[in-house]
Amino acid sequence: MGNRKVGGYGIEIKKLYKIFGPNGAACVKLVEQGVGKAELIAQHGHVLGLRDINISMPAGGIQMIMGLSGSGKSTLIRHINRLIDPTAGEVLIGDEDVVKMDAAQLREFRRHKTAMVFQKFALLPHRNVLENTLYGLEIQGAPRNRQVDCAMRWIERVGLKGFENRYPNQLSGGMQQRVGLARALANDAPILLMDEAFSALDPLIRVDMQTVLLDLQKEIKKTIVFITHDLDEALRLGDRIAILRDGEVVQQVTGQDIVMKPSDEYIASFVREVNRARIIKAETVATATTDPRRELRISVPVGATLEKAARAMTSAGESETAVVNEEGRTIAVLTLRQAVDAMVNSQTVPANADVEKVA
Repeated sequence: MGNRKVGGYGIEIKKLYKIFGPNGAACVKLVEQGVGKAELIAQHGHVLGLRDINISMPAGGIQMIMGLSGSGKSTLIRHINRLIDPTAGEVLIGDEDVVKMDAAQLREFRRHKTAMVFQKFALLPHRNVLENTLYGLEIQGAPRNRQVDCAMRWIERVGLKGFENRYPNQLSGGMQQRVGLARALANDAPILLMDEAFSALDPLIRVDMQTVLLDLQKEIKKTIVFITHDLDEALRLGDRIAILRDGEVVQQVTGQDIVMKPSDEYIASFVREVNRARIIKAETVATATTDPRRELRISVPVGATLEKAARAMTSAGESETAVVNEEGRTIAVLTLRQAVDAMVNSQTVPANADVEKVA
């Protein structure tokens, strides 16, 4: 893949505030003292966008930011490449604070460190697929032959080989979003910002695009920040999920923890209708074993969902299965009763919280 960088930068957001209005900085103190969103606009004429956001996004992972309309999720992602200036706080990319960058530094940062995939595709209608895909490299001033070679590689990777001479109005919505993804990847940026990137697509096409992204991420391991209002999408794509409400982070954990340990009723309402069998991992509710020699007739690998484990047990006519690590060592035993209880009981607590340490 040429000079393509594999892997991303970690992102640290610390004590980030955004207050819209002419005297936003002066209002930070009020918010710190407990003034809420409604009171701030009613009594002070300012709008609270973000309040004391602290999120650590590991390099090479997919961080989902989700919430209802108006929760501040799109405002947050636009702080990472400073399309919006914060009122207070830090946005650390590696060892650089984006907030402190001058205009020239910010321009270079946007060109080389980040790429964005938009909800509405944002393709240039007068450019064909190839010309849209290489647009970022053109802005960077890369040699023309490198632009074309790189763009063609990513066009093929997203499944659009043979469509490089088509124009956006000749493509379906899903195909247009594949172009948007190819353009972002061709930029060779270590950070991808995806703002409701798949929400304009039909459900089946949306799932297809999620699969494309997950398959690509196994190879590229970029740091991806993905905004969504869809919990199923967040659970399928995210290594970690942060849920926002009224500009504040309500909970930020793994998808499993959000399903099994919602922090309050607001989060519980999000996860109430989730298919737990497809989210919860076998080792989470299995009973850890300290006997690595213990062998059962069937086994599932670490990371297998309860759905997969339950199917394996019922197909084999067994009431329990081993959970094995990459070396094939049994680290836990899952019973069919444990699996079913966890699927239907939202209050299920892992049988042994130390099972992941054993793994």
